[in-house]
Amino acid sequence: MTACSNSPTVKGGGDPDLDNAARKALAQLFAEEPKTRDVLRPEAKAILVFPSVVKAGLIVGGHTGDGVMFNSAGKVIGYYGASAVSFGLQAGAQSYSEVLFLMTDTAITELSSGAGLSLGVGPSLVIVDSGTAKSLTTTTLKADVYAFIFGQEGLMAGMGVQGQRINSYDK
Repeated sequence: MTACSNSPTVKGGGDPDLDNAARKALAQLFAEEPKTRDVLRPEAKAILVFPSVVKAGLIVGGHTGDGVMFNSAGKVIGYYGASAVSFGLQAGAQSYSEVLFLMTDTAITELSSGAGLSLGVGPSLVIVDSGTAKSLTTTTLKADVYAFIFGQEGLMAGMGVQGQRINSYDK
């Protein structure tokens, strides 16, 4: 895991509650989409898990969540916050889990840099639904980041323009 050795390390003892929630969310994803364990996990350089992202909006909205980055051996190597602001025809509130499989050194470097990672800008991103997950193989893995959103609760309706920003922080 040469790429992960340059990633942020856990300072101050970490956050055991967030670590446990992230591990449970990852186990839920593996249970719902077994192919993710077979294909993405061994190929990923790191896995970033946001166990609970909360999204709300009425015309203007946003979302926020805290996450944990694990290396391929399951060791916590950093903590991250995700946030976004959106604008458009939207109303409601929901929570969900999000898992990002970082497949390249470029994705890890972008995420670990002081500027953080803006999804949709920089490394190539594929948002994977259950149909796509079933067809993944090591020969079809071409993107820098694969994102899974699952466990949605609540209702959020509408259309809007949104970008997600992920930054590291110390625990």
